[in-house]
Amino acid sequence: MAFKDILVHIDEGGSCPSRLAVAVSMAKSHGAHLVGLHVRHDLQLPGAITADIGGQLAQVYSQHLAGGERSARLAFEKAAADAGLSCEWRDVSGDLLKVAAMHARYADLVVVGQTDGDDGTVASERRLADHLVLAAGTPVLVVPSRGRFATVGERVLLAWNAGREARRSVSDALPILVKAKRVNVLAINPKDGTAGHGDLPGADIGLHLARHGANAVCQSITADDIDVGNMLLSRAADENADLLVMGAYGHSRLTEVLLGGATRHILAHMTLPVLLSH
Repeated sequence: MAFKDILVHIDEGGSCPSRLAVAVSMAKSHGAHLVGLHVRHDLQLPGAITADIGGQLAQVYSQHLAGGERSARLAFEKAAADAGLSCEWRDVSGDLLKVAAMHARYADLVVVGQTDGDDGTVASERRLADHLVLAAGTPVLVVPSRGRFATVGERVLLAWNAGREARRSVSDALPILVKAKRVNVLAINPKDGTAGHGDLPGADIGLHLARHGANAVCQSITADDIDVGNMLLSRAADENADLLVMGAYGHSRLTEVLLGGATRHILAHMTLPVLLSH
């Protein structure tokens, strides 16, 4: 499968230009049509506001949103035009989580930003990556809120635990993996047996990737004194990786909220773009 439709969430946040640059780069690399999704939040007014005042506030709010949408659209269309991409702009009003999930289902890849608590994000924006991973059925590429990323997908770290979510991430990321200069497959604290990794952890998935033409190298490590999320980010830095591919929420999201987990740790502390699949 190739990426033919890439959807990127566009807003007025300070991290959006970096996210857009990553989406443009991915679309150009894969010859994909780029869709910019801008969602206008519905205005929620307290019940005590009178109809006249509410109408005035709604008009001012609408004008404010229109100005932000124009600026975002111009930036999106310029970036796409400069890259020679086929593109499409969608400006939609409604609940961000519901709207984004619906549009994401008709794309091969969706690009969103990491939550930035200092960027004035509303509650729905803070939950966007989480929600899409679980609700859209589409791989989600999350771009850190800080930093610029000249390349994404040339040097890939693939987190492999022989689970269903990890296997899903391999299929979803395959267009990237076969183009990468190098794919480092990393198994952390691998388990033996038919329900685990087998005799040589990572060897079977490495062979599968090699048959697709990916330049994959497999490694396994045992690290009981450090959690998986920290280990992945540490190895990504050591390998100079520009993309981390991993399955998301192998445990239930409630379990991760209560006890912690690799997915939540990565989303909170990511230092490089991360492709998540569930």
